[in-house]
Amino acid sequence: MSNFQCPSCGKASFRDQVAVARHMSQPRSGCSTWLQDLIRLRDLSDDSMNTDDLDGPNIPGGGPQAEVEFTFGDRDESFEGSGESGGQASEEGLLPNGASDFVDQYPESSRTYGMGYTFLDLFNSDENSVYRAKNPYYPFSGWKDWEIASWLLRSGLSMGKIDSFLSLDIIKGLPISFSSAKELRGRAEMLPSGPRWMSQVLSTSHPTKSPVVLYWRDPLDCISAILNHPFFHDRLDFTPRRVYTTAQRLCRVYSEWMTGDDAWNMQSALPKGATLLGTILSSDKTNISTMTGDRVAHPLLVSLANINMSTRLKTSSNSFVLTALLPVPKFIHKNKRMRGVLEDRLIHECLDIVLRPLKQAAREGVMLSDPQFGDPFRHEPRTKSTTLAQLAVVQTRADPNDIEAFFREAQKFRLNGVSKPFWQDWTLGEPSHFLTPEFLHLIHREFYDHDVKWMICAVGDMEIDFRFSVLQPVTGFRHFYGGISKLKQVTGRTQRDIQRSIVAVSADAAPSAVITAVRALMEFRYLIQSPRIDEDDIKRISGALDEFHANKHAITAGGFRRGNKNKVIDNWYIPKLELMQSIVPSIRNTGVAMQWTADTTEHAHITEIKDPARSSNNNNYDPQICRHLDRVDKCRRFDLAMSLVDGMASSRLQDDNIGDDVDFDADDDDDLPTEFTATIKCPGHSRPITNYFAIAKILQHKEVGTVPLPLRTFVIGRTAYHLTYSPSIRSISINDAAIKFGLPDLRLAIADFLRREATHGQNYVHTIGGARRAGPTASLPFDKIQIWFKLRLQDTEFHDSSIIRPAQTLNCVPPSDVWNSGRYDSAIVNNESGCLWPAHGLRGHTIGQIRLIMRPVGRINTDWSWEDRFLVYMYRFDGTTSARDPATQLHSIRRAKRSNGTLVGDIIPLTQIKAPVNLIPRFGASADSRFTSQNSMEHASEFWVNKFWDKNTFFPLSM
Repeated sequence: MSNFQCPSCGKASFRDQVAVARHMSQPRSGCSTWLQDLIRLRDLSDDSMNTDDLDGPNIPGGGPQAEVEFTFGDRDESFEGSGESGGQASEEGLLPNGASDFVDQYPESSRTYGMGYTFLDLFNSDENSVYRAKNPYYPFSGWKDWEIASWLLRSGLSMGKIDSFLSLDIIKGLPISFSSAKELRGRAEMLPSGPRWMSQVLSTSHPTKSPVVLYWRDPLDCISAILNHPFFHDRLDFTPRRVYTTAQRLCRVYSEWMTGDDAWNMQSALPKGATLLGTILSSDKTNISTMTGDRVAHPLLVSLANINMSTRLKTSSNSFVLTALLPVPKFIHKNKRMRGVLEDRLIHECLDIVLRPLKQAAREGVMLSDPQFGDPFRHEPRTKSTTLAQLAVVQTRADPNDIEAFFREAQKFRLNGVSKPFWQDWTLGEPSHFLTPEFLHLIHREFYDHDVKWMICAVGDMEIDFRFSVLQPVTGFRHFYGGISKLKQVTGRTQRDIQRSIVAVSADAAPSAVITAVRALMEFRYLIQSPRIDEDDIKRISGALDEFHANKHAITAGGFRRGNKNKVIDNWYIPKLELMQSIVPSIRNTGVAMQWTADTTEHAHITEIKDPARSSNNNNYDPQICRHLDRVDKCRRFDLAMSLVDGMASSRLQDDNIGDDVDFDADDDDDLPTEFTATIKCPGHSRPITNYFAIAKILQHKEVGTVPLPLRTFVIGRTAYHLTYSPSIRSISINDAAIKFGLPDLRLAIADFLRREATHGQNYVHTIGGARRAGPTASLPFDKIQIWFKLRLQDTEFHDSSIIRPAQTLNCVPPSDVWNSGRYDSAIVNNESGCLWPAHGLRGHTIGQIRLIMRPVGRINTDWSWEDRFLVYMYRFDGTTSARDPATQLHSIRRAKRSNGTLVGDIIPLTQIKAPVNLIPRFGASADSRFTSQNSMEHASEFWVNKFWDKNTFFPLSM
């Protein structure tokens, strides 16, 4: 007997919904105001959208706490953190966090106290900074000199081998500033330093085989260096909070360190305005020798719990700093256990020495600088007031009519020489706000101008072209049969098509850090194209951009950034990268950036300029274009008037233009009756979209006998399915189908499926796999099946289920002259009840390859449950639940195999297929030269689950 639950207090012992309602109607019950509270919260949320300041306080994360320090003093302003996520505060201190969470923030928890020192301030405070004013690479002569020095210093070569290297004649001919390892290291000592190492010889109460020496750095300096690092400037959390799922605060939510009780209680013990820092200490012995010897080290690492957990746990973030090397002595004592006690005592003695500064800071407090500037960073916005003030200065130095002199002066302020900008007298016109990011040039063009070039250099043009050429074609999408390195006249659509595959295609062939950098930028692009962005999304956007900057050095270090004549570029003077820093502020100021895309205006160039010009006599274009547009406008107005008079939409209003820059291999809907071909126009798509959701609804209400059964178009959840009216094979025996499609266990799989259906019923969610129960002579209630070669799936937008997306075709074609191994597409399959696609991502789902789409044809006078249903035979892939590859952040999967080496396949209902999925062979360091676009999917042993293929699957596959 199922129990019913109160939605307010969570009590779950009620007999039915009536009992729940009776409980909630009790006047003394706290649940009686549940509905009113929801209405009030909705009103508060609506009111908050009208406030002037929509930037909520920062609520990033932290981690487990070991030691704590804090800062306090005479506060002068509130420190709200990075402004990365959070909600709008109500009068009661209520902060909706996303759709359902409610947050109480600790009041007056974190304040700033004037200006501190930035990372660059500290870097430039050493004694040699005066020399770096002219040569930033001092004490080295320049970038190339430093590049060689840096490599040698980090190479692990001995001084003798470095001297040997520097003595080579070809090296002597290079203009480097050092000629020996000693001189090289001497120059390295002149570089600005971080926390300095100290050493101390410790006396012990019992003798040891060698002196005991402690090497350590001030942990407070280490924490200050972490806190001051530009990489973490927007990934820090300083505000304790309590997060709840309901307004009644009955169910607490715990995530980062600042959401726990410890942070809240510690903050309550500090003076108002103090900042709580959670210090994480990690220590464990580790072997530093292999095969031989017993060399052991005992490092002590320190980090901050205030750093977001997702960032801190990434190895690439370098958020843990070595603060001490604890001694590992060998005590001279006959009792082994006592030797262990002596070692433990020594460790505690060492920790007391090392952590003394942290203890003092916890007692008295200490001033620390938070990160504000560094690389990467966003330059100061070009505001209206700043630009006009700079123009005023320029005009005092040069006459605007003297263009050359005026331009020279304007360039000193990085102005373009315009003396009277159009917006100078525009009330409330702020150029730093209304000049919004534009996707086509800033995002997609940057990708092709830079990212693609980096990957071509890193992978090799012939290798990357071959990899693109052997990908299995996908119906409805462009295939690069000739590769991408020699493309000409690349359109925005082509740039997007390359984006779909380049990360997975290049994986394993380029250095891992290069793949990480390009993948991070790709995630940045996909995230900012979302039609709905909350503070969590902004955090991911900023994190992706920061991850790129953290790994971009690998691109220049490998010489993959090149310019004219293939010359290596060793800088990052790319304006589009700087402009990316402005996207998050722009989202907060003007809404999602997707609405400012130039795709629409670029298309308008065709209809408003190019088409009228083609109809001219190729002379004096402008007046002829105007006349043409005037005529078109008159026609449209007249059409509109007539449609209103007739009371129906004129078909002439539909735009029938079809893009011709992509070779679409799409199915048509000729098999559908005209009355069922419901279509919709979708922004961004040049051809009307067949609405299978509407068609399915129409078919459901048709009288029996007027439409074929089973229905070829139907809807399950957020997915619409469509099969052509006529099957590709009208009738074939099971044994012949098994031979034609290469499925030797087809009969057994069908028998096992029917057995499961008989045992569990039609609502059972089937899995792909398990031992075969049926024998080779299994009896079936049918001998013939109908087969379809194609299935069309249609779904809705991930962020808005009311928007219908174009249908995608899944192929399941047996071997032929062109496709010797057949053409089989892959899909995401539900294998667990209660898990929904796309809401739960891959949880409760698996990935399979469609090998047969069929409908059983029952024998005459035989009644059974699946005579009017569609089934599929699918091979399963394994590995979708394993961890993602660190560089690509993609899942890697393999074909599942049984113990005898045969592939794991089974029959499942067609409706368990939820969405297409793009798989790309994992080519390794070098792709197999025997691959073709027709056989790569059948002969590859491992595949990437390509989340970048489609923006709608990017989000669920990223969960």
